[in-house]
Amino acid sequence: MQQVFEFIGNHPILVGLFITLVIALIVTERKKGGESINAQTLVRLVNKADAVIVDLRDKKEFSTGHIASAINLPYGNFANRIEELNQYKERPVVLVCKMGQHSSAVGGKLLAAGFSDVKRLSGGMTEWTGSNLPMVK
Repeated sequence: MQQVFEFIGNHPILVGLFITLVIALIVTERKKGGESINAQTLVRLVNKADAVIVDLRDKKEFSTGHIASAINLPYGNFANRIEELNQYKERPVVLVCKMGQHSSAVGGKLLAAGFSDVKRLSGGMTEWTGSNLPMVK
């Protein structure tokens, strides 16, 4: 551990550059799947911009409760069913999963497929239910 601190002390420019590159990598990777939004922003997008909500959870989880008017395209079958969303290419598309971990990968696929406005619900359905927002069963 002593050697690590000695290295940092002897090479502050190198260490600073490394930290900057790591932060840039994290920011770039987070944006690849679309902008991350909160539940209130999602409500605004649905009401004002006619956003499409795509729920990536499996059918069983979807049936226990989901956001009104959400389309269920399970993450495991998404690659086979992506063409079902082609009619929504010009509308904002918001991806929702259980906790927000799968939406980034799917967002990248949608952006690559030509979708113009892809967003992800930060925290997924966990945030939605935590904000006491309504669900449809």
